[in-house]
Amino acid sequence: MTFSDMLNDDVTLLKKNGDRVEGIKASVQGEMIFINRSDILIETGDLIQRNMSNGGEETYEVIDPGFHESFHGIEAHYQMTHRKLGLPEAKAAVQSITYHISGPNARVNNHSTDNSVNTVNINPDVAEHISMLRQEVKRLLPNKEQKPALEVVDAIEGQFESSAPSKVVVKTLLGALPSAGSIASIGSFLLSALGG
Repeated sequence: MTFSDMLNDDVTLLKKNGDRVEGIKASVQGEMIFINRSDILIETGDLIQRNMSNGGEETYEVIDPGFHESFHGIEAHYQMTHRKLGLPEAKAAVQSITYHISGPNARVNNHSTDNSVNTVNINPDVAEHISMLRQEVKRLLPNKEQKPALEVVDAIEGQFESSAPSKVVVKTLLGALPSAGSIASIGSFLLSALGG
């Protein structure tokens, strides 16, 4: 059994700047929360929402992110200390988040239904290379290792869909993928598409 097998909680990260990262696998414990990812930045004051299988929800304020770099086969991860918020306090904390919206089709729907259709256009060559990157990940990696690698590819695609993609972030994400020749050449193309 690996450490990742013990991450049985689904949590959402609510950043102080309004960013939201959903679908994070975690292990929420009395004094700590463990997250086995290094592709997201968790800071003091951010909120972690835990969605429970019984329909309940708990909210935690991050006191110390406790990020640890990879070491002797242990992946980079968070061992954060937190403060559990009561319902009124959690509701107030979530409502006080400021949302900064930018990028294609940007919008916020707060307690309302969005019936719109979003269309994001990225360079067709970039879209084709991202698709090729997904295919290479599926071809090169065993099934159990594909999900985290495909999440990295999704994050790369998200950078290209944003209004201001970061070459540094894309380069870092590409570095998290297996170092195969085909993946490296696709990565080189994607970095060159960002210019500068």
